Amino acid sequence: MAVTAISIDNLLPAFPAIETRFAVADPNRLQLLVYVYMLGFGPAQIIYGPLSDALGRRPVLLASLGVYVAGCVLAMLAPSFGWLLAARVIQGMGAAGGRVLSTAIVRDRFAGREMASVMSLIMMVFLIIPMVAPAIGGAMLAFGSWVYVFVSMLILAFILTVWFSWRMPETLHPEYRRPLSLKATASAVRLTLSTRVAVGYATALGLLTGCIMGYVGSAQQVFDTGLYRLGPLFPLAFGVVAGAMGAATLINSRAVRRFGMRRLSQAGTLAFTLVGVLQVVIGLAFGGHPPLALFLGVLAMNQFLISFAMPNFNALALEPLGSVAGTASSFLGCYTTILGAGCGFLIGHAFDGTVLPIGIGYAVLGGLTLLVVVWTERGRMFGL
Repeated sequence: MAVTAISIDNLLPAFPAIETRFAVADPNRLQLLVYVYMLGFGPAQIIYGPLSDALGRRPVLLASLGVYVAGCVLAMLAPSFGWLLAARVIQGMGAAGGRVLSTAIVRDRFAGREMASVMSLIMMVFLIIPMVAPAIGGAMLAFGSWVYVFVSMLILAFILTVWFSWRMPETLHPEYRRPLSLKATASAVRLTLSTRVAVGYATALGLLTGCIMGYVGSAQQVFDTGLYRLGPLFPLAFGVVAGAMGAATLINSRAVRRFGMRRLSQAGTLAFTLVGVLQVVIGLAFGGHPPLALFLGVLAMNQFLISFAMPNFNALALEPLGSVAGTASSFLGCYTTILGAGCGFLIGHAFDGTVLPIGIGYAVLGGLTLLVVVWTERGRMFGL
């Protein structure tokens, strides 16, 4: 999970340097560095799940880190912006292994509220990394080149490879190993698609992921070079928002044991949507440019609330699929990533020099998420 977070957020401060190096005419095109990464990240998950169900979690995870390293090296050697985008796709394909296998490993070892609690702690790592990743990226830029940002990614990949090689045991139960065949994979996918809870909560997760991706894709333009022009203070503003998400996931990891996944996630989604509407109202009231402190406060509140939904949605989607955890995790991960990246691209690409696209995106996607959850639960909400 940390690989994906640092691969996206670490690069944000380097956007101006990359824009200058490759003479990118439209600043909005720089957002492609985020979205093509997700383009590789999403579909590749389909591969890792069936492989891990057949071969085990450990060897497949280590192989995925090798692919990620190859993408980092290619990015460092990029002679053109197109080459750099292709390298980002390969990076995403490698990082996809961590997304699939981290959730599959949790599902191998835990179930129910315990699984949701552990999933929240994993998500907390994913969300805490953005607090420091832009600062790390900025520090790497101080060495004189955006290339050094990818050096920091290589260092992380090396540390993870050594750590998992030394410490991680195999978690896949022998009785859950499945043959590596199209028939077995198709059977697992059919089971996943026929499980209403899995499809519904995966869709809800994908829509909320779109909010995160839309914000991340446009954050550099909003805080750094575009709207608020914070320059070197951009990592601080980004870290404040990420800190709110990290705090919420820590609270969720404890609260979910008492209140349950459904109540917390559904209440969080409802509150998130209402604050999204508030974001739009504030944006309109200030002509799309509210005071920085007000915008940061409302945005941090919404990111806080979304963190009560996303880890629980993930756990709810996987809970009934323990016998096919690897394939289910990969299929649902691919679906949520593509849905989230697509929605995020629409929000990010709509950046017009104001905060309104983010607020409108949050409000609309939050409302759609509520409708999907109502469908999933057949109209029963909050455990009633």
